[in-house]
Amino acid sequence: MITPQVFEQSIQINASATAVERCITDRDLMHRWLNPALRCEPVGQWSTELGSESLFIIQVPLLQPKLRSVVVTREPGLVVWQFKGFFKGRDRWECQPTAKGTCLINRFEFEIPNPIVRFGFNRFAVTWTQNDMQAQLRRLKRVAEALYQSLG
Repeated sequence: MITPQVFEQSIQINASATAVERCITDRDLMHRWLNPALRCEPVGQWSTELGSESLFIIQVPLLQPKLRSVVVTREPGLVVWQFKGFFKGRDRWECQPTAKGTCLINRFEFEIPNPIVRFGFNRFAVTWTQNDMQAQLRRLKRVAEALYQSLG
């Protein structure tokens, strides 16, 4: 049995939980903070409602590996995508209102079934992935705070 890997991080955002959640659920806003090498395409019409499907495509020359994902949990301030592909797991985004705005928690829990891909990931991409997740949170913070200011 493969032990799942878990990367969890959080960031304080000076914006309402509603504005932060919109950055996670609005595809145009999402593409402002996602890694530019990652593209999210809906399967059917874009939605983050329960059961909605999408493809996360890593734009590398020739390969363009895809993760098929489905929203498995959806509540106000919470979206959980479950995915299958070269990774299997869940990507959880939770907005917790605070006195100063919102604490956004991202939990990426996954396993890599293919032992060769798992070895390559663990050897070369773990640190890059964790750093990229932190950079995404910082970009999301900037987008959410700008959105909140424009609404405000």
